[in-house]
Amino acid sequence: MNALDQIFVSTLHRLAGFAPASARPLVSMLLIIAGLMALFGTCFALATILERKTLGRMQNRYGPNRVGPFGLFQPIADGVKMLIKEDIVPFSADQALHFLAPLVLTVPVWLAFAVLPFGRNMSAIELDSGILFFFAIGSASELAVFMAGWSSQNKYSLLGAMRAIAQMISYEVPLVLASVPALIAAGSLSLPAIVQAQSGFALGWVPRWNVFTPWGLAGFALFLIAATAESNRCPFDLPEGESELIAGYLTEYSGFKYALFFLGEYLGLFAVTGLAVTLFLGGWQAPAPWLQWLPTWGWFALKFSALIFLFIWARATLPRLRLDQLLHFAWKFLVPLALINLVVAVAWCKSGLWQFPAALEIRWLLGAGVLAASYVGLGRSWKGGYPERRQYNYAQ
Repeated sequence: MNALDQIFVSTLHRLAGFAPASARPLVSMLLIIAGLMALFGTCFALATILERKTLGRMQNRYGPNRVGPFGLFQPIADGVKMLIKEDIVPFSADQALHFLAPLVLTVPVWLAFAVLPFGRNMSAIELDSGILFFFAIGSASELAVFMAGWSSQNKYSLLGAMRAIAQMISYEVPLVLASVPALIAAGSLSLPAIVQAQSGFALGWVPRWNVFTPWGLAGFALFLIAATAESNRCPFDLPEGESELIAGYLTEYSGFKYALFFLGEYLGLFAVTGLAVTLFLGGWQAPAPWLQWLPTWGWFALKFSALIFLFIWARATLPRLRLDQLLHFAWKFLVPLALINLVVAVAWCKSGLWQFPAALEIRWLLGAGVLAASYVGLGRSWKGGYPERRQYNYAQ
């Protein structure tokens, strides 16, 4: 079983062993890059077809079913179409920035995958401050969106870029705050160390995942909501509100550049999903002792796939919000609740030394009670950004 669990690591060492000793580090790095690009490139193709088919099933209509068996070759057809479509650039656009914007959006996301632990000993780079690297790399997406809107010399593109930046900056704050309790519990900024801190089982069968604590459950929900907005997923897909801004900052893009933006969005979704699995769902840890026969990378893939399906389900179900509602929701609800959750997490860690009977139950009740009261209080005080009721005066 250990051989199957470490099959990718052993294959990497075996392939790199064919190279001269002086070139093995470079060859190993190139193999890892090629593997990550092949893996998540395939995930991008599969996610697009599965999302379209799932949305069709949920909305009582046909999904792609013409290209290939069961429509499975539709992503290939879409890729070929994007490659051969004409690349139209506005005459007044900034040529250099217009070309660089999709690359600036896409390239940093590949780097973010380097610090995610996909299984035991399966991190491309093990940094002591891996999560800081992850968020620092992710901040390049705001720059890319602004470059795309500004360089297009189109008012709709610029407006779409500005509202996209406002949304992404607003939801990046609760995203980071929701991640901090997991760092406090693990006492480390290293993502493999955070996974190791969630190893083992309580009461013989309950996994020690962060999501099975009151602050972890609340942080997981906050993280998923903020990640949905960061990835421009419904119901937070306002940057591409076709009914309002044509296509937002993508208005003046066509062909393969247009496809690169969608590739970057899906890769960003994959990255934050992998981070959610790492921080709250135990990473590659098995959910029960008798299920440890499955390879660690298999458990990571199953958890990853379940969260991707959750994002697709939300897109098929929820309507789009207004921009003012979206920003109010971030600053008046998510950020205060994330700060309160941070305090609860600190209290939970400090109370871990309690030894009297029913200590765990009391810690759970106190943490859950504070979070529930905060949720109800913030929910009642927040009016959702709705304006006062309008009065219409009709001509007599």
